[in-house]
Parts: sequence; C-alpha cells; structure tokens
Amino acid sequence: MWYEVKEGRVILRIKAVPNASKNAIVGQHDTALRMRIKAPAVEGAANKELVKFLSKTFKIPKSDIVFVGGETSKQKRISLPLTERLQNFIDEMKKEEV
Repeated sequence: MWYEVKEGRVILRIKAVPNASKNAIVGQHDTALRMRIKAPAVEGAANKELVKFLSKTFKIPKSDIVFVGGETSKQKRISLPLTERLQNFIDEMKKEEV
C-alpha cells in the first residue's frame, strides 16, 4: 500500500524521479506513489522541491511535511497531516486501483 493513516497523519511511500521536465504525480508504482520532480538529486534539492510540490498540491504548510525515511534514497516515506484535500486525493487514487 502506498499510504498509511495513523493518528491524523498520512505516511506516503513515494518513488521520486528527479530531473523531470515538471513536477507531477504520475501514479502508482508497486507499493509507492510515483512522482516526477524537476530538481536534480543534488544536495537535497529534489527533497526541497518535493516538499514544496506536496505543500502546494495539498495546501499543507511545508513545516508540517516530515521525512520518516529515505531522505537520500529514491524510495521515500513522508508524513503529512490528513487534510480533506489529501483524503480526496487518496480516495481518487483508490478508485483508479480498481
């Protein structure tokens, strides 16, 4: 499963693809959410861009987005507060699984 809900927060499993032409959520890839990030994977630039993109997409303050694991890997685990917008996104993605 690419997400896990715990105590009002969601942990997303993300497969990050740096150096993309634009930021985008591509879909599911195995047990992770595949995301394209336009920044290169150099000196944390891709992680910063990923946090910025998630913040804009789900209307969550950047300070509320926390890396749980995989900061130096393409496979990341990120914790975010469960907002209505994020819940709607999860529901839409679950519909696509079927």
